[in-house]
Amino acid sequence: LVDLAGSERVYKTQAAGTLLKESKYINSSLHFLEMVIVALQERSNGQARSHVPYRNSMMTSVLRDSLGGNCKTSMIATMNPDRNHTDESMSTCRFAQRVAMVSNAVKVNEEVDPQLVIRRLKKEVVDLREEIALLKGADDEETEISDETQKHIRELVASYVSDKAPDAALSVGPHMGKIRLCFQFLKELAQSGAQASGGGEGG
Repeated sequence: LVDLAGSERVYKTQAAGTLLKESKYINSSLHFLEMVIVALQERSNGQARSHVPYRNSMMTSVLRDSLGGNCKTSMIATMNPDRNHTDESMSTCRFAQRVAMVSNAVKVNEEVDPQLVIRRLKKEVVDLREEIALLKGADDEETEISDETQKHIRELVASYVSDKAPDAALSVGPHMGKIRLCFQFLKELAQSGAQASGGGEGG
């Protein structure tokens, strides 16, 4: 939340000394801010505006991301209803209108680990190859699955069920016999879990 000081007319406030110096700094910062807003407005309207003067002041440099970057920004303009401040109120309204016409292309900031991307792509390649082999019918299905293979598949199923990771996967290759065996083991685990739950409630 950034609270911007209002523009002050020195001839109205009769500021002097330190207050006068502060008023000059405030008005100067607001002037540079308006230059940035005007440039962003022209860019949003499709005008060829390549340079936005963010570096003219510390304030516009700090607000760079909020004004023209990857941010959703809201501006609240306050005005003094006193008739003596009509000029300032109108100036504030014009400034707020220019700010409202600035549009930013907001997107999610996401940092991706290259190793995770490589691992995910390799997994996708393996899955796609298995699907292609299965669709082609080239599963090379055995008439009988050995006991050792069944034991290995049972361990894979148990590991898959106990894995709490949301992206956990169970893959036994493009072999319909092994896939049916996976479903069989999953069914056994589900039934044993249901029986254990029912026994606990009965006790």
